[in-house]
This record gives sequence, structure tokens and C-alpha cells, in this order.
Amino acid sequence: MPIDPSAVIAPTAHVHPDAAIGPRVVIGDFAIVEQDVFIGAETKLEPYVFVKRWTTLGERNEISAGTVLGTDPLDKNFSGARSYLKIGDGNKIREHYTISRGTAPESETIIGNENYIMTSGHIAHNCKIGDNIVIASCALIAGYVEIENQAFISGGVVIHQFSKIGRLAMIGGNTRVNLDVPPYFLYSDFNVSPKGLNLVGLRRAGFTAIEIHALKQAYKLLYKSGLKLDDALSRIETEALTEHTQHLVAFIRGSKRGICRK
Repeated sequence: MPIDPSAVIAPTAHVHPDAAIGPRVVIGDFAIVEQDVFIGAETKLEPYVFVKRWTTLGERNEISAGTVLGTDPLDKNFSGARSYLKIGDGNKIREHYTISRGTAPESETIIGNENYIMTSGHIAHNCKIGDNIVIASCALIAGYVEIENQAFISGGVVIHQFSKIGRLAMIGGNTRVNLDVPPYFLYSDFNVSPKGLNLVGLRRAGFTAIEIHALKQAYKLLYKSGLKLDDALSRIETEALTEHTQHLVAFIRGSKRGICRK
């Protein structure tokens, strides 16, 4: 697919003839789209957006002015070989944002669907960002970070490489995340620290009172009981087992960096 005839491309934009531009795409003034780029239907690029080589954008994305997608990784090990940035559908990425492609040859950075990514931040190489996530302004996400669905990353948060953020976790502003962050809970402080359940997020996501109660029990066992981690997880499985606490336990047992517990 070359440039679909229904696409609207500003006369000052530069679109490489080897780029694939889908139906009803809008590309604003002075935007640049390099070769080996795919842009899906109804995606909108505002003026001065730069989409670099080996980037794929799905449908209905809105990319605001000054954003650069598919940048070379900020990694001294990067050799310049082909790697990828793959972005799903329905994302909003606001002004002056940068997202890198993978470091290793043929590796990829992945952004899912329906995310709202605010201004003036960075998502580094080889990150895996899920669906329906909010990343507020000036958050910095280092390489190989994974963020599960429906998490909320507040403004000024910095996330250390290889860290993992669980589903529906909420990280308060200006927090430094240097450990894995289990799902469903609130976190803040300079060094990331648990502060209770993400009740607003859970209710908005349709969690029932029974499901929330089980997560409250799990939180108390994990953070308030004084139990060793393995003992706390065993108690959660015995006393408060639901599909969500099961996911919580699996997340913690799968952690490679260790989780924040204080």
C-alpha cells in the first residue's frame, strides 16, 4: 500500500514514496515520514511530527506537534541495525514526546492501544506498554520497562530500566521507581512506596465490592502483616484468592528485580 488517495497530506510535509499511508490519514505541515513506515487508517499527525524509519502506527492515533517516533535508542550499545517501534490503535501522544525503537537488531518497542501519553516525556528502547494506560507529562521511562494495562503514571515519574508496573497501579508524581510495582495499588514518595489500594481506578474499571475486599486483604497480608514475602503470598492464595489476587501473586513471583515493600 503506497499513499491512499483519501489521505490528506499538507504540501509542506515530506512523505517518503516508500512509506505506506492508509485511508483518511491526515499529515500536517512540515511533518516528516521516512521510508519503511506504515501509518494506519484515520491516524492524524499534527505539524512538525517526525516518524522515523521502521515505525508502524495502527489506526486512529493522534500524534501532536513536535513528537518524534522511532528515534535511535539512547543506548551506547546501539549498532544502527534495523529495529522497530510498533504502536497500536487509538493512542493519543501529545506534544514534544519521543519514543525509541529497539536496541538489538530486529528487536522492538511496543505501545498497545488506547493509551493517553501526555507532553514532554520519553519512552526508551524495548519497552512494552500495554493498553488504556495514562502516562502524564514529563515522565521518563527507561529501557526494557514493562507497564501492564490500565496503569496510571503521574507527572515527573522516573522509571528505572527493566522495572515492571502492574495492572491498575497508580504511581504518584515525581516518584522514582527502581523496583517492580505490583498491580492494583497506589504508590508514591521519592523512592517508590506502597500507600494502599487504587480504589478510584478499581471502581472505574468495574471491580466489584467482593473483588476489592479481596485485594484489601491481600494488601494487608503483603504490606501490613510483617510476614515474609513467601508466607504472605501463600496466605493470599489461601484466604483471598480471586482472579485478581491470583494475578497479583503471579506478578510478584515472576518479579526479577524484586518488588517495593516499604
